[in-house]
Amino acid sequence: MYKIELGKTGLQVPTVAVGCMRISNMNEKEVSAFVDTALQNGANFFDHADIYGDGKSEEVFGKAVAALNREDLIIQTKCGIRKGQFDFSYEHIISSVDGSLKRLRTDYIDVLLLHRPDALMEPEEVARAFEELKTKGKVRHFGVSNQNPYQMELLQSCLDMPLCANQLQLSIMHAPMIQAGINVNMYNDSATNRDGGVLDYCRLKKITIQPWSPMQYGFFEGCFVDNRKFPKLNKVLKETGDRYGVSKTTVAFAWLLRHPAKMQPVTGTTNLTRLTDCIKASEVKLSREEWYEIYRAAGNILP
Repeated sequence: MYKIELGKTGLQVPTVAVGCMRISNMNEKEVSAFVDTALQNGANFFDHADIYGDGKSEEVFGKAVAALNREDLIIQTKCGIRKGQFDFSYEHIISSVDGSLKRLRTDYIDVLLLHRPDALMEPEEVARAFEELKTKGKVRHFGVSNQNPYQMELLQSCLDMPLCANQLQLSIMHAPMIQAGINVNMYNDSATNRDGGVLDYCRLKKITIQPWSPMQYGFFEGCFVDNRKFPKLNKVLKETGDRYGVSKTTVAFAWLLRHPAKMQPVTGTTNLTRLTDCIKASEVKLSREEWYEIYRAAGNILP
């Protein structure tokens, strides 16, 4: 698998991140097989959050990797979501990281993301938390998730380290950030700018976009691959996959990787075969014609 630089950190990471949201119901043996499969395929970047499985995902992962060399793993986690609210307070960020470190059985986290925008965020308070975590060696790099350009600008104004990543929902069937850029100044729904131009902003600022739910349509409504609701898309995905000798899942990930933004999509599966298919996408580079054919097959109309 080829690697990309995460933001402007100098940290080289696999172009596919392994999502650990759904491992909370797996036992230690199953998680070990999950991790081993990822590592054997060159994917050593693991994405967590303190709320995944109410902390169980981090806990079972920490047990499964306890015997491995920590330096062989790149661990990212997220904080800021609490029951009924979002919380970017200094106290919550610090306590959340300490909890993640304990559950993951590690002395440091490679990347910490703020999970969902907190309407009551005070950037100076976040900066104080980040600086303390970095100074104490608990976190090496920082980023955000689901934030628009001005939210990032506001936060960045108080930080002395660059934000390295922004985790955003993006897939073939959920691509408003791409649609808006294609339909500039048009009278149609696809022209609606819903995110403040976050795609181009992240490219300009060298912030790595990490697409989450890359195989989903809607908000966790389901997977679009092999879904009868999307016969045309699945037909094109299969035809494209047959040309490269890969699965439809691989093509769906390759579609994201073909974008010049150098994104790092996050897998969402615990199925080892599908996980391997996701990782294989780094070996496939779609042509411009193939990329647009898939885009149109998802129901998008070019202006």
